[in-house]
Amino acid sequence: MGGQGTVSLDSSKVGAFEVTWPSRAEQPDGRTSPEELIAAAHSTCYSMALSHGLAGKGTPPEKIDTRAEVTFQPGEGITGIHLTVRASVPGLSAADFERAAQDAKANCPVSKALAGTKITLDAALV
Repeated sequence: MGGQGTVSLDSSKVGAFEVTWPSRAEQPDGRTSPEELIAAAHSTCYSMALSHGLAGKGTPPEKIDTRAEVTFQPGEGITGIHLTVRASVPGLSAADFERAAQDAKANCPVSKALAGTKITLDAALV
């Protein structure tokens, strides 16, 4: 509970980041947590999968903004991930976007890796 450590992103050489229990279960205070790293990976992977799927259907997006919120409960662990995506996709109906968004949620590699966790999605065109 009082320990601390670092996590480093060696292949990209982006840097090292401090990790502590309070950053995970209380206040980040300038430090990261495994949940924040999972959220970053999931939102990035999801955006890539959605962009690829849309482009493959002839409707490449102008912009995709995805946020992932990972819920952590001490004693239980990660209890859910909520993805929020807003995108600008010229010529695409809201219904077609919703289908593409759901497909990306089901098929992005990080979603598949996290299949044991409830993943919810709020997707809309802007």
